[in-house]
Amino acid sequence: MTKKIDIKGEKDMPPMAMSLGLMDWNKTGSWRNLRPVIDYEKCTNCMICWKFCPDACIYIRDQRPVIDYDYCKGCIICAEECPKDAISVVKEE
Repeated sequence: MTKKIDIKGEKDMPPMAMSLGLMDWNKTGSWRNLRPVIDYEKCTNCMICWKFCPDACIYIRDQRPVIDYDYCKGCIICAEECPKDAISVVKEE
């Protein structure tokens, strides 16, 4: 079971920004305005998107990157870093 991190004030804050990871109670996908979508026809499985995702919401399944939309905030860093332009950006409705 994941332990919840409880920050009560400034003194409890870490010295720098950090990701709290993929915790069941910390689903942040509802914040998203833009949705990255992987085109597997263009994707070469280089995993650059996985490497640069600041929230670790891209995981590897069957040697392919998969975006977990429960945690993806839509920062689109993955799309910006993709060398093959295999990740398109779709506006959330």
